[in-house]
Amino acid sequence: MKYSYKPQGVCSREFIFEIEGDKVLSFQSIGGCPGNLLGIASLLKGMNIDEIIAKFTNVKCGTKETSCPDQIAKALKSYKESKK
Repeated sequence: MKYSYKPQGVCSREFIFEIEGDKVLSFQSIGGCPGNLLGIASLLKGMNIDEIIAKFTNVKCGTKETSCPDQIAKALKSYKESKK
């Protein structure tokens, strides 16, 4: 299933996930830091959603209150809520 999310407070404008069950099959970011987000996308392949949320929640980007990893965690929390 494709799931799209509009992150807040970061350079990325949109996240697009392909999710099956409780695993992320793929991740794509529109905007943001290309090298970092390509690396993150590679790491997320096949990862469990809850594991990603646990690792990425509250990661900060410099002095910002959030980051792309934190926003990925928020996106996946939102995805889980939408499935209830």
